Amino acid sequence: MIIISYDIENDKLRSRFSKFIKKFGYRLQYSVYEIKNSKRILNNIMNEITNNFEKSFKQTDSIIIIETSETCKITKWGYAKNDEDDIIIV
Repeated sequence: MIIISYDIENDKLRSRFSKFIKKFGYRLQYSVYEIKNSKRILNNIMNEITNNFEKSFKQTDSIIIIETSETCKITKWGYAKNDEDDIIIV
């Protein structure tokens, strides 16, 4: 699984980025998305960010992409605890 978290100051850019990321996965929290792990998808996302978003980011904006591995442990509390999807890592 890939986790993408962002903090973008500009409302218009943040909305555009959110709509873009939403095409690949689903929202865990307001600015955190989960995407099923695929090198092809990750490459598409990173290319799009580099080519179409990066030039608009300010020094205060932040995008973090976390690629989980098969040794990754996930612990959930609250509502997230009820969202039990099997994670298959290939």
